[in-house]
Amino acid sequence: EDVRDMTGIQDLDQLAVMARLLAEHSSDQLIYTTLAKQVRVSENTVRSWISALCSFHYGFVVRPWFRNVAKALRKEPKWFLRDWSGIADSGRRAETFCACHLLKAVEGWTDLGLGVFELRYLRDTQKREVDFLVVRDGEPWFLVEAKHGKPSLSPNLAYFQKQTGARHAFQVSMDADYVDTDCFSRTDPVVVPARTFFSQLL
Repeated sequence: EDVRDMTGIQDLDQLAVMARLLAEHSSDQLIYTTLAKQVRVSENTVRSWISALCSFHYGFVVRPWFRNVAKALRKEPKWFLRDWSGIADSGRRAETFCACHLLKAVEGWTDLGLGVFELRYLRDTQKREVDFLVVRDGEPWFLVEAKHGKPSLSPNLAYFQKQTGARHAFQVSMDADYVDTDCFSRTDPVVVPARTFFSQLL
C-alpha cells in the first residue's frame, strides 16, 4: 500500500511477483529483459519498479567497475536484498550479508566526510569475478570476495588487484573464528575471518 500511495504503481500483484523473484536471486546479476518476460511487463517498467523497491529499502544494486579492467562488464548491476537473514542458500546469504555490511560502511564513511566511497563489483567476459570493490575518491581501494566455508584463496583476487591497482584484497571467510589482527596491514591477497574484517570497518 505504501508503494502504491507514494509511487503511483497500481499493478501490485505483478510487483509482488517480481519482489518474490528478486528475493530468490539476491547476489545475481540483474538481466532486465529476462525479468520483464517473467513478470510480463515492459523492461522500462521493471527498471522503474526496481528503483521503487530500492527507495523503500527492500534491496539495492551494485554496479560493475570497468575502468582499467580488460574486457570488463559495463552494464549489468547485481541485486541484493537488504534483509539477508532469510536467504536459504548459504552462498547467496554470505555474499548478501557481506554486501549489506560493505554498503553500510561506504555510506557511513561518505557521510562522515572521509571521502566519496562507492561499492562496486568486478566481472569480465572470461567470467572471472570478484564480489566487491570498494572505491575511494574515484580510485579502487580494496577487493572483497565473500566465501561460505573454507575454500582455497581465489586466484581472481590477485588478477583483479593487479588490473585495478587496489591496495588490499580480502577473501572473507564467514565460518572462520575471530583473529586479533589488522586486516589492512596486508597488501597481498589474504583470507580473513568475517568477524575480524567487519569489526574493522564502520
